[in-house]
Amino acid sequence: MEILQTVHSYLAYVALLVLFLAVANALTGLLQNRMFTMEKDLRISLFTLIICHIQLLLGLLLWFISPSGLSALTELGMGGLNSAARLLAVEHPFINIIAIALITVGWSRHKRFMEGKKKFKSIAIFYGLGLVLILSRIPWGQWFN
Repeated sequence: MEILQTVHSYLAYVALLVLFLAVANALTGLLQNRMFTMEKDLRISLFTLIICHIQLLLGLLLWFISPSGLSALTELGMGGLNSAARLLAVEHPFINIIAIALITVGWSRHKRFMEGKKKFKSIAIFYGLGLVLILSRIPWGQWFN
């Protein structure tokens, strides 16, 4: 379990970095009215989607086997959790599932459009919302403790 938690923590840096890059790429593409290219723009967005989904799967696995996840919730209930425990057991997983769902919607929507501006707009909005949600629920104080 400790290895899984370490991988989840380090992969979070990669996921945040590529998510930030994907949002920045989409915003610059939108503002510069660039063509959406398969070589760069599609690969950045797809790689971000894949990394975020891998991070989600690792997080869900960790939530089921960690004493800070499901077992803490079932053992103590919502009323018995302090704010730090509630963040790990409820808020972090719930908000991140919503964030990854938004990123997935952004990816799916961009495929329906033909023009670059709409593709970039879809990715910028949905990946951006996902990034904001993820940043809002990272357990900063407990990340490597």
